[in-house]
Amino acid sequence: MATAVRKCSTMVNEAIQPKCEGTFRPLSRRQVQALARNVTKVPFVELLGGRLQGVVSSGSDMDRVYVSWIEAGTHNYYCSTNNNRPCGGLRGSPCKHLDSLLQEAVLQYDLRQVATYLKLRGDPESYTAKTLGSGISGNEKKEPAGAVFSRFLAYLRLCELAAPAEVAAEDAWFV
Repeated sequence: MATAVRKCSTMVNEAIQPKCEGTFRPLSRRQVQALARNVTKVPFVELLGGRLQGVVSSGSDMDRVYVSWIEAGTHNYYCSTNNNRPCGGLRGSPCKHLDSLLQEAVLQYDLRQVATYLKLRGDPESYTAKTLGSGISGNEKKEPAGAVFSRFLAYLRLCELAAPAEVAAEDAWFV
């Protein structure tokens, strides 16, 4: 499988390189590390159902996680533990868990895609990863954490599955 992926990657690079002559530069190790998501801090991020939602680890307790979300358009938000205790950092504005969720969403999906999905005011290009939170102007909207947390648990179950040695039928087109 690894050989097939390397071969496919080489074929793609050979096809792209002539068209991008002078503009295609591989990322340095430092750039790749800067773009890597911190899955220990924010193990689950998704854009789904008109919301940016995910699970954020507690900074103080290793066994506690917070389910956080921001609604697209209205920018309403909420953050609570997986057993529906509200985050203490919500005091009329987004907490640090929501900020972490935004930062990791930018790394996973790209700044422009996150800003566009959330329907932030103004040009998506005018935001940076640090200023994205300033575009969130909604209110606290309490909702149970169960739906997002159960999606996270389903994601974890998929991650625990053993990888097959052969190519899956769905991936055959890629090889």
